[in-house]
Amino acid sequence: MSVEVHATAVVEKGAVLHDGVRIGPFCHVGAMAELGAGTELISHASVTGNTRLGENCILYPHAVLGCGPQVLGVRETADSRLEIGAGSVFREYATAHTGSPKHGGLTKVGTSCFIMIGAHIAHDCVIGDNVVMANNVSLAGHIEVGDNVWFGGLAAVHQFSRIGRNAFIGGGAIVVEDVIPFGSVVGNHAKLAGLNTVGLKRRGFSKSDLHEIRSAFKAVFEGEGLFKDRLAKAAQNFADKKLAMEMINFILEGGDRPICKPA
Repeated sequence: MSVEVHATAVVEKGAVLHDGVRIGPFCHVGAMAELGAGTELISHASVTGNTRLGENCILYPHAVLGCGPQVLGVRETADSRLEIGAGSVFREYATAHTGSPKHGGLTKVGTSCFIMIGAHIAHDCVIGDNVVMANNVSLAGHIEVGDNVWFGGLAAVHQFSRIGRNAFIGGGAIVVEDVIPFGSVVGNHAKLAGLNTVGLKRRGFSKSDLHEIRSAFKAVFEGEGLFKDRLAKAAQNFADKKLAMEMINFILEGGDRPICKPA
């Protein structure tokens, strides 16, 4: 299988195109870019900077990957990098930036992610596998997103936030706090509305799994007493429950943002 490059496309010297790559009309591939086998740029798409795409990625028209961070005074260097996992799709006008060198320089997007029209992934974000970002979702810098997270359209997330795996972010939500694994948040500013039960069922979580997660959720977020006391008690009571402890440990580990709680 050979590489196909349209006559109107620009592929700079130094770019690495693996077997089966297809570059459509009016695309641009920069000198430090590497495109995995079977990856396709449909038309008018750009891959620039120190950017590596895995196998079988697809970039739709006007998607742009690998531009430098939107940080005043930061100069893009070879240490400013972007990595995209295999099978990820970036729809029209979707963007992802490289990382800032002073913070390690890497922005990373996992495998089989689906980034819809106009969505943006900023510098130094770390995105898990199978993440879906609907139209015009915006992630600020230094955000961590776990596997299987779904973002509704027009949601926005504050820099340095963490979003646990299998969470759901409602359309239009403005997220300024960390979102627990399995949680569902809505609103401006977003509040914890419960668990992402529908998403968990779709991903094959059993009834016993859901019961365990729901029990831990109630123990931490409902009932009497201070939140920190309920959390400490839950850590003891669920010490041998893997899914429950995933939620509890996420909270205990903490981050730069507070935990998103129910209204």
